[in-house]
Amino acid sequence: MSAIAVCRRGIVRGSAALMIAVAVGVGALGMPGAAVRALDAYGQIEDPALQARFEHITSQLRCLVCQNESIADSNVELASDLRRQVREMLLAGKSDDAIYAFMTDRYGEFVRFNPPLEPKTLLIWGAPFVMLIVGAGIIYRVARQRSRLPLDDEPSAGPT
Repeated sequence: MSAIAVCRRGIVRGSAALMIAVAVGVGALGMPGAAVRALDAYGQIEDPALQARFEHITSQLRCLVCQNESIADSNVELASDLRRQVREMLLAGKSDDAIYAFMTDRYGEFVRFNPPLEPKTLLIWGAPFVMLIVGAGIIYRVARQRSRLPLDDEPSAGPT
């Protein structure tokens, strides 16, 4: 079984364990492929810090097919593609914020389990508190108005 490594210059075949090498953009000296990181035989990033970031990011992104699972837990093809995109962006040196921004721009705020507090999401975050305050105000006003009504302890005199 031969392994195939994909890099900027094309496909490279080798006989080692399956490794997919992704070149990281143009280096500081302008030389292509200044740093190369690889995946191990199980598809995990060899750098433990990058692998931990990958796992955290994929657990924070919602599967658009399953909708109640993260892309880390989902087995559908779209989730697999999203995990691959996250992995490639991490290997390309993108920050977590850049990855979240890319996914949000492409798939909307729904792709994130915990969308950030922004002006457009303020209504979603604040609506429960506003409704609680409005409900408490209505209950207070109704209770106050009823306390001002006269007590009707005696039965009214009706026709006998």
